[in-house]
Amino acid sequence: MELGQTQQRIDELHFYLYQRALHPELFRIHQVKHVQQRRYHAEIWIIGLAHVATVHVGRDCLTELIAHESELLPKIGLATSFRFRGERDYSHSFDTGMKYILSTQVERMTPNLFPSCHRDLYNYAQNRGIIESFDEWESGGLKPFTFIDYEAREREFHIHAYHVFPEELTLLRTQSIFELAPRK
Repeated sequence: MELGQTQQRIDELHFYLYQRALHPELFRIHQVKHVQQRRYHAEIWIIGLAHVATVHVGRDCLTELIAHESELLPKIGLATSFRFRGERDYSHSFDTGMKYILSTQVERMTPNLFPSCHRDLYNYAQNRGIIESFDEWESGGLKPFTFIDYEAREREFHIHAYHVFPEELTLLRTQSIFELAPRK
């Protein structure tokens, strides 16, 4: 079964960082965004309430994956993985000169606060980045959605991802930076 085909739960999501690209046949891809810069190109896939972001610099490649654990995922090229809990910061420098920086936050809200946060973020997302909502997983009149905003700079690719889980009154927020090596 492809990842991103069934409803994910926040407690099942893991972070993976690969030093390679991942094959699209592993995932149910709902939306794709290509970003081309002079020194690199990037691709973002929304795979349900999860995502894949890959940055290619020449022959080097880094892939950020947020998805549930699966035997389908390759072990080759895996730099690290962990489960999402509370807040966490992570960084890794690679021999290629690339650097990856991540900050994550799992935010559980009250039933009174969640609907307004959901509405505000959903409205904001209409004019930014890419968004995909999932009508089939609606809970309490609120649709789960993934919103990914990005910024392509000359030497950095920034991603701000929001995975919204109404049934759990929870928001997973990640901010990541793919930093290229300085020119030689």
